[in-house]
Amino acid sequence: MQNGLTEVESRRLAWRCRRGLLELDIVLQRFVLKHVNSLTAAEMQAFDALLELPDNEFWNKLQSKNAEVNNPAQQAIFDKLNDITAA
Repeated sequence: MQNGLTEVESRRLAWRCRRGLLELDIVLQRFVLKHVNSLTAAEMQAFDALLELPDNEFWNKLQSKNAEVNNPAQQAIFDKLNDITAA
């Protein structure tokens, strides 16, 4: 199931992914370009929750291979983000 974001919602999400931490900003912008249109509703909720984290906390979770993952949707987001950081 695709998330079915409108153009306005997609732009708003892309804006939320703009971060003060350059490394995180780059990863999130690439993530949006590659994955945002294929996220499920559950993955979108998990991604939205991650965007609420402060930059350093989000970056540390992303860099940690043992990050605490709350649910399968959040794990899917981390897997997709890790694919981008590995590239």
